[in-house]
Amino acid sequence: MFNSRYLPFSITAALSVFSHLSYAQQNENIETIEVTGRAQQFYLETQSKIGTKTNLDLIKLPQSAQVLTEQLIIDQAARDITDLYRSIAGVSEYSYSGVTFRGFRDDENVFYDGVRGDPYSGFGVPQLFNVERVEVLKGPASALYGGGEPGGMINYVTKKPSYTQKRELKLTLGNFNTRGASLDMTGGLSDTMAYRLGGFYEKQDSFRNNADSANTELTGGLLFDLSDSTTLTTSIDYIKQDLGGNRLRGVPVDDNGNFLIDPSYNANESFDYQDMEAWVLQAELSHYFSDDFSLSTTFRYMDNERDQAYHESQSWVDVNGDGVANIDDETIKREYRKQFRANKEASVTTDFVYNFGQGQLAHQFLFGGDYHTVDTEYDYLRARYEADGVANLNIFNLNYGETDPSTYNLTDMNRDGVDTDRFGIYVQDVISIGEQWAVIAGLRYDYFKELNKETGFSYSDNGVTPRVAVTYQPVENTSVYINYSESFNPTSSGDQEDVVGEGNLDPETGKQTELGMKNQWLDGKIMSTFAVYQINKQNVVMSNPDDTGVGDGITALLNIGEVESRGFETTLVGDLSEYWTITANYAYNDTVVVEGALGEIFSDTFGDGSRFANAPRHQAGLWSRFWLDSINSSIAFGANYVSEQVSSDGQKVKPFTVFDMSWTSRFDDVLLSVNINNLFDKEYAVSGFSERNGHFPGSPREIVGQITYKF
Repeated sequence: MFNSRYLPFSITAALSVFSHLSYAQQNENIETIEVTGRAQQFYLETQSKIGTKTNLDLIKLPQSAQVLTEQLIIDQAARDITDLYRSIAGVSEYSYSGVTFRGFRDDENVFYDGVRGDPYSGFGVPQLFNVERVEVLKGPASALYGGGEPGGMINYVTKKPSYTQKRELKLTLGNFNTRGASLDMTGGLSDTMAYRLGGFYEKQDSFRNNADSANTELTGGLLFDLSDSTTLTTSIDYIKQDLGGNRLRGVPVDDNGNFLIDPSYNANESFDYQDMEAWVLQAELSHYFSDDFSLSTTFRYMDNERDQAYHESQSWVDVNGDGVANIDDETIKREYRKQFRANKEASVTTDFVYNFGQGQLAHQFLFGGDYHTVDTEYDYLRARYEADGVANLNIFNLNYGETDPSTYNLTDMNRDGVDTDRFGIYVQDVISIGEQWAVIAGLRYDYFKELNKETGFSYSDNGVTPRVAVTYQPVENTSVYINYSESFNPTSSGDQEDVVGEGNLDPETGKQTELGMKNQWLDGKIMSTFAVYQINKQNVVMSNPDDTGVGDGITALLNIGEVESRGFETTLVGDLSEYWTITANYAYNDTVVVEGALGEIFSDTFGDGSRFANAPRHQAGLWSRFWLDSINSSIAFGANYVSEQVSSDGQKVKPFTVFDMSWTSRFDDVLLSVNINNLFDKEYAVSGFSERNGHFPGSPREIVGQITYKF
């Protein structure tokens, strides 16, 4: 059905066919199945588009990158992205869906199938039911993907329609009253059309007071082979996420990071909520003009609504009457926030790829452009403290249920949304010089425009981000590289308004130099990556220390900050045999403020030389699975270590190590698995927030059982 010109699609189709096989089926066929010249593998993926937008062997990519395969997602019983952080070197949890990426907080550098449009944007955590694999690129990605933080980016590759007949039913049960089910089906409708249908539902109570969650996802898609050289893949996705007792804040701690109350604490009432509903439409067109010239276009439309109401901790109440309000008084003031947010987003990305030779040089030339537009709405009502009817909360003797939002004196904060437009064009040339040398050179131009609908203020900006890298392969299984890349991240319209009349704030920019080595061992069964890097983020927007308030004629914000991130990371991924597979990583990072100003919330001492919040110096992760052929079962062990951090208010976040394990058995067409996360029920915090809101507690022991039936 597919000719040689359709090789990238053939790879995707083949992986889709085999990634859902049970352990035993994979083991029986490991020696006979071939996908582009190598045996089917479990955790080791050696090719990706993440670093160049073209198919490239990862050993030739002059940048640290990781691919978390579908088999790894299945083995870890990962249902949302936080379950996978242990497997990503240099990435740790910040809050909600935000992560620390090589020392930098990143909430927005999230892509689906290479385009913008995150349905969980805001305070929801991305779910993985509709995700085939997760691709992670370390360091600045602006030369290809546009504005963003310099730490890295995450790309979710969604599941697609397939001609392979597959029906899979999965049931999930666990502690915290976890129960769920999913159904996934693919198959051919004709010689030129295939489909996918899927549905997912899971409900779970939280270990935090008054909190629970319910996730629903319905998805469908059609694949059309319009000709031998043209394919159209379409999908529609409906997502509903109902979170009770959200938004979750942290648990108060002392300056040494010890919880002062039980980690189950939550400042929210049982009737607080965060509900999200989203529709996503996507279409991908692939066309080959010739064997050497191709076109790929992806269009993504998203309609997202988030409705939330929650109680937020504020200052302490001076219950003792000693003139000092602190935790000794045990009681906090709260404010109630009722908010509605809505996004309508459209993204389109078009890439042309042309392969040609020139003497001993082989070129893979990429020319492309993308456009992303967002129209947001924002309504915000607030009631503050007892004066507006919001009852105080005693955090040691919890007095939930003594307050009623229907009686609150709500104030309309007169908020509105923004209209944002991003446009970028880029070029890239991957030049192979003989068998050993390769050079990548790229350049991107970005234009950014934003209108604040609340005030009518608008501004625009632009930037150019280059990238150049060299790879040398002294032998086939070893490569060394050097990479220089830059990032570009424009400032929000709200911040720009604070300097109106004084000149616009410049975009925050980043510059990274990365040196690395990649090796394939044991005939390609193992791949290791070692990378050392330095990132300098400049023009960081900080509060002006000379500003005395509104109307003083002094600019409130200045581009006076610079942050430096230095470190190294190493990863090892290998399918050592058909019975043993492993992924392991270690990362060291030191992120400090090189130039700063007093009063900034992201450092502990708020000045030069201070550490960034939630930027651990050491991280390590491990997951290894052993298949026991004699009993058709496997056992897996995992570990996650994060060293000491500091919160945004300078409080210590204690280091932690958490262990996990799983057991899986197959009975004909039924796969039974049991995963135990936080095996020893360790009490710990994943990250820190503010002093009044405390640290974000990690989940206690969680046991999840799943039964998968293939029919």
